[in-house]
Amino acid sequence: MRRLIEASTPVEVSEVILDLASSLPGCETAALLWGGEGEMHSCGADATPDETAWAQGALSGDGFCLGGRGRVAWRPLPHERAILLLHFSAEVGQSLRGTLERHFAIAGRRLQQVLELASLQDSHKQLKRSEDLQRALFAIADLAGSDLDMPELLRGIHEIVSTLMYGENFFIVRHDPERGVMRFLYYVDVEDKQGPNTTKEEPLDNRRHTLTWHLLSGGKPLMGSNEQLLKQVNGPLLVAGPDSTDWLGVPMLRNGQVHGALVVQSYREGTVYTLEDRALLEFVGSHILTALERKQTKDELEQRVRRRTQQLDEANRDLQQEVLERQRAEQLQAALFQLAQLATADISESEFYERVHVLVGALLNAENFFIALLSEDHRTLDFPYYVDAGERCTLSRPLGGGLSEYVMRKAHPFLGQASDIEALIQRGEVVQHTIGKPSSCWLGVPLMVNGEVMGLVAVHSYAEENVYSTTDQELLSFAALQIANSIYRRRSDMSLHRANVQLEQRVEERTHELLQQIRQREHIQQQLKHQVMHDPLTGLPNRGFLRDRLDRALTLLQREPNRRCALLYLDVDRFKVINDSLGHLAGDAFLKEIARRLLNCVRDPDVVARLSGDEFAILLEDVKIPGTAVNVAERILKCLGEPLKLAGKELEPSASIGIAVADSRYSMADEVLRDADIALYRAKEAGRKRFEMFDEALAKNVVDVLTLEAELRHALQHDEFEPYFQPICQLDSSHVVGYEALIRWNHPQRGLLKPDEFIKIAEDSGLIEAIDWRMFELSCRLLRQHARKDVFMTLNVSARHLRHLDFDTRLIRLLKHCDLPTTRLIIEVTEGALLDNAERVRSTLEQLRLAGIGAALDDFGTGYSSLSYLHSLPLRMLKIDQVFVQELDKDSNTSSIRVVEAILALARALDIQVIAEGIETDAQHDILLAMGCEMGQGYLLGHPAPIRD
Repeated sequence: MRRLIEASTPVEVSEVILDLASSLPGCETAALLWGGEGEMHSCGADATPDETAWAQGALSGDGFCLGGRGRVAWRPLPHERAILLLHFSAEVGQSLRGTLERHFAIAGRRLQQVLELASLQDSHKQLKRSEDLQRALFAIADLAGSDLDMPELLRGIHEIVSTLMYGENFFIVRHDPERGVMRFLYYVDVEDKQGPNTTKEEPLDNRRHTLTWHLLSGGKPLMGSNEQLLKQVNGPLLVAGPDSTDWLGVPMLRNGQVHGALVVQSYREGTVYTLEDRALLEFVGSHILTALERKQTKDELEQRVRRRTQQLDEANRDLQQEVLERQRAEQLQAALFQLAQLATADISESEFYERVHVLVGALLNAENFFIALLSEDHRTLDFPYYVDAGERCTLSRPLGGGLSEYVMRKAHPFLGQASDIEALIQRGEVVQHTIGKPSSCWLGVPLMVNGEVMGLVAVHSYAEENVYSTTDQELLSFAALQIANSIYRRRSDMSLHRANVQLEQRVEERTHELLQQIRQREHIQQQLKHQVMHDPLTGLPNRGFLRDRLDRALTLLQREPNRRCALLYLDVDRFKVINDSLGHLAGDAFLKEIARRLLNCVRDPDVVARLSGDEFAILLEDVKIPGTAVNVAERILKCLGEPLKLAGKELEPSASIGIAVADSRYSMADEVLRDADIALYRAKEAGRKRFEMFDEALAKNVVDVLTLEAELRHALQHDEFEPYFQPICQLDSSHVVGYEALIRWNHPQRGLLKPDEFIKIAEDSGLIEAIDWRMFELSCRLLRQHARKDVFMTLNVSARHLRHLDFDTRLIRLLKHCDLPTTRLIIEVTEGALLDNAERVRSTLEQLRLAGIGAALDDFGTGYSSLSYLHSLPLRMLKIDQVFVQELDKDSNTSSIRVVEAILALARALDIQVIAEGIETDAQHDILLAMGCEMGQGYLLGHPAPIRD
C-alpha cells in the first residue's frame, strides 16, 4: 500500500502490480501493457509479438481471456487501454477472474489515477507546444508585414526558430529552380566563423554533393549525424564546414518545387533533434517561405514605386518646365501686345519710354537700358531714354564707331562679353566707347522699319554673373520689332501733330496730305495682300487665291445643288522652246501678254489665275454648263492664236485647255484641279491647240494607265511581245527585198495591240528600252530562221538608245549572239533623234557603218529636213514620209510631187537609197515608179504580219 501511494508514474504502479501478480499461486511470469492504438508501453516480462497481439484482442472482449497452457489476459481497468498478461504453471479456469478482481482492486484504481494524470500532463505539454508554435507563426507574420529591412527580418526569424528548438546554429538558403541558382540569405554558426557569402547568388552545382545540395535537389528532409545522413542521401556526401553531432534540414516547398531550405545543427553531445522537431521545422518552413516571398515582393514593389516616383518627378519637372515656357511665351505675347498698344496710347514721350523699359524688364534683366535713334540727317545719334546703374539721362552725340553704330551698320543683333567687345576693338570694327565704364556683357538689337535701321535698343550688365543668353537676344529681338513700329508710329503722329500746330492756316492742305498718307497705308496693305495672293510677274491671282475662290464656290454648290461652276486649266504650248530660244526676259514678256489676252476673254466676276510657269486657270462661276465654258475655251484659243511679235520674232501662241465642270459632288478644290488637269493632259495628247471636257471616261483612262503599266511589266516578263514584218519591195517588180520590223503586243484579254495603244505609256514608265531590246533580239532570230539570206531588215531606234555610249557595241553583240550578219540590218532614226546630240549620234552611226550596219533616216520631210544631216551623216537609206506619198494621187498634188521629186534628186546626188512609205493605191505606186523611186512599202504591197505568214 505504501508503494502504491508513493508511486506517481505508470511504470512505478506497474512494478507494484507485477509484484502482486508474482505472489499468486503458480504464477511464473507477469507483464503489464498500456497505451493508445499507435503506441503501447510495457512493464515486466518481455511479451512476444504474438502475445501482444493476443492481449490486444482481449481488449475487444469482456476483458478476460484464457489462452491455454496457463496463459491469462485480463483488463484490470474497464475504461482504460491496459492489460495484464499472466503465465501459470498449470491450467486455470474462469474462477481466476474473481480472484484477480479482488487481488488488484486497489492497485487497479491507482493505475487508473496515474494514467489519467499522465494523460493530463501530455495534453498540457502538447497545448504548450501548440501555443509556442502559434506565437512563432504570429511573430513570423508580423515580421513579414513590418518595415524591417531584410537582415533584421532574418535575425527575427532566427530568434523565433530558437524558441521552438535548439537553434543556436541556423541558416536559411533560397533556391531558384528555373535558373538553377541558390543564395545563403542568413548564416549563423558558432564553429564556422567564415561561412558562405550571403550577398550574392551562386550556381547550385557549385555545392554539388553537399548536404545543402542534397536537401535542395532531393526536396526531402534530412536529419541525424553524418553517418545517418549518408544513409539518407542518394550518392556521395561532401562535408562542408565543421562536423556537427546532429544536423536537421527541411526544404521549403511551393507547389511541389523547392524554393529554399531551413537548417539547424548541434555541436553539443546529447543535444539531438527529434521527429517532432523535424515536423515542427517543416511546418514553420512553409510560413517562413511565405514571409520571405512577401518581404521580397514588398521590397520589389517599393523599388518599383521608387522608380515610378522618380519617373513621375522627372515628368513633373518636364511639365513644370513646359509650364514655365508657356508662361514665358504668354508673358512675351502680353508684353508685345502692350508694346503695340503703346503706339496709340495718349501718353507723353517720356512716359512712353518708361513703359517700354518696364515691359522689356519683365522679359529680361534690363537694369541698364537705353534706346538710341538716328537723327533725320543721319549725323547724330540721339538717346531719348538712357538708364545706367539706376541713373536716367538724355544724351545726344555725333555718329562714331561705337557698339551702337556697329549694330546699326550690320543691321543685326550683337551679343557679346567684354572679351568679344575687345576683339571687335582690336579688329578696328568698334572704337572704345566713352559713356560709362566698360560692360561685362552687352546686348543690342537694331530698330528697323520697312527694312531701314532707325536706331537700336540695348541692355548691358556690369556684373560678371549677369550674362545674357541667346534666349534673351531672341526676346529682345521680338520686343524690338514692336518698339520700332511703336516709335515709328508715334513719330509719325507727333510729326503730324506739330505740323497741325505750326500750319493751322493750311488745315485743308494738311488734311489732304493726311488723307493721302492714309490712302498710301491702305494701298500698302492692299499691296501686301495682293502680293500674297497674286503672281508677281503677271499680276494675276496665284494658286492660293484660286483655291480660296474655288473652295468658296464649292461651298455655295453644297448649299445650292442646282448651281454649277467650271474650271479651265490652260498650258501654253511649247513655252519651253520660246523661253530657251529667246531668253527668260522674252519668256516673261510672253507670259504677260498671254495673261493680258486671257483677261480680255472673260467677264468681270470670273477669275484668271497663273498657277505656275506656263500654266493658267480660269474659274467661271454660275454659268450655263457646258455651253459657256466651251465658248470661253474657243474664244481663248482664237485670241491666243493671234500673232505676237517678240524679240524680233513673230510668234503664234497656242494653248491646250482642260475643262472640268464642278457640281455638288465635289467637296475640295484639289478634286476640281485634278480633273481639269486630266482633261488638259488628254488635250495635249490629242495634238495641242485644243480643249477637252473632263468626263468619267477620262478618269477611267487615267486609272487604266496604271493598270497598263503593270500589264506591260507582266508582258515583258512573260514574252507577250511579237515582231510583225511589213515587206519592202522593188516598185518595178514587186520583189521583196527587205522588211520593217514592227512591234505588236499579244494581250491576253484585249487581243493584238498596235504600238500607238501602249508605246507612249511604255516611254513614260521607262520600260521602252527593255521592250525594244527584246524586240531587236526576236526580230533578228526570226529573220535568220525564216527569211532569204539576201533580205535586209530595218529596226526603229529611238533617241533614248542613241544617248547610250555603248549602243553600237551592244547591238553588234546582239547580232553575233543571234548569228545574223551585220549587213542585213538597217536601223531607222528620226530627225528628232539627230537633234538630241548630233555629234554623239554621228559617232554612233559611223561605228555601226564600219561594222556593216546601215542607217536610214525615217519620216524625211516632216521635220527640219536639214541638208546637213544627209551630207554629214553616214546614211544608207532615206524614207519619204507617207504624208507626201498619200497626196500624190489627189487633184492638188503639185506640191507633194515637187517635194518627192526633190527628195529623190537629192538622194541620187548623195548615192542614198530611197524607200517611199504608205503606198496604198496603184496610182501612188505608178507615180513613184515614174519618178524613179526604187523601193516602197505600204498596204498595197503588204500588211504587217508575223514572218511565218
